[in-house]
Parts: sequence; structure tokens; C-alpha cells
Amino acid sequence: MILIDQDLDPDPAPRSKAVKRLSVPIAAAKAIDLRMPTVGTLAAFLAKAQTSVRLRGQVTVLLTSDVMLRSLNRRFRGKKKATDVLSFPADATAPGSEKIAGDLAISVPTAKRQAAGQGHSLSTEIKVLMLHGLLHLAGYDHEADSGEMARRERLLRGKLRLPLGLIERVSVKKKPARKTAGKAGRP
Repeated sequence: MILIDQDLDPDPAPRSKAVKRLSVPIAAAKAIDLRMPTVGTLAAFLAKAQTSVRLRGQVTVLLTSDVMLRSLNRRFRGKKKATDVLSFPADATAPGSEKIAGDLAISVPTAKRQAAGQGHSLSTEIKVLMLHGLLHLAGYDHEADSGEMARRERLLRGKLRLPLGLIERVSVKKKPARKTAGKAGRP
């Protein structure tokens, strides 16, 4: 089930006349579709991704604001910052829990910034975040495993035709620049 926060402005107009700097060239940014995808599009992807992950039970996805994600992150993880996606697995000991897999919360403003930075649509970025969250609901934890979640995410992204995932984006940023051997001017 896809829920859109009623306080979320799906297509906010600029609040000031100042021009925001994008991390991508202007020509490329104009070609990127940062419009909110339809609930139907996201619901269809959720069903397909959930089947691919082999996650049973209902999943609810809340599309919301940075303010809400910051609040949830502080309340449930003790971190005082906004994030892109949070996962809330169902309590396995609760009656009827086999019917509920859990909930995801996704920050649409953060997803828009990340989509622009990656050069793809908002719809694609939300799908990347949904897949990442679904893997967490299925019990994967990239902060504690030995790359198992990253490998599973990479495999599923290929199957679902999604670009670079969150785990890989972080690992690409952390890799030091390669030094080349040889004299100047030679590769």
C-alpha cells in the first residue's frame, strides 16, 4: 500500500527567486523527470519487488518529507538527521504478524535530490529506495553483514532494471582514487 503524506507538496514551487545549484549540468537536469510518480506505478513496482525479495505480508510505504524522516529517525534510531528511507519490520511476536511484513518511510525531497544527482527520474529513485527498504524488512542489514545485502540488492536491481543502489553509491564514494604507475603522460 502506498500512502502520500497530506503535508507533502508533490510538486513544490520554488519559494525564493534564488537559483539552487544542482550537482548535475543544467542541460542534464532539464531532462530528468522529477515529477511525483503515480500511486498505481509505485504500487505495481512494490508488488513486483516484494515478490522478487520473497517477502510475504503487507508492506505500507509512506512518501513524506525530510522533516518527518528526521523526526522518525530521531525517535526510532536516535539519529538527529533526515535520511532517505527507513524500514520498520513488523513485530514477529504480535498476533497476525504473518500478514504484515512492515512499513517503509521515504523522504520525497531527499529522493528528488538524489535522483538529480544520479541523473535519473524521481520514480526510479523511489523504486531504488523501496527495494533497499524491502531488503531490510526481509532481515538484511548491510551495516552488520559481510556484503550479503549488497550482493542481493545488486542481483535484484538487475532483475528489476534499476540503476546503482544505495549501498554501492556509498562504497563508490569511499574508494580511494587509483594511482597510476609510470611517467607523466603515460596511462
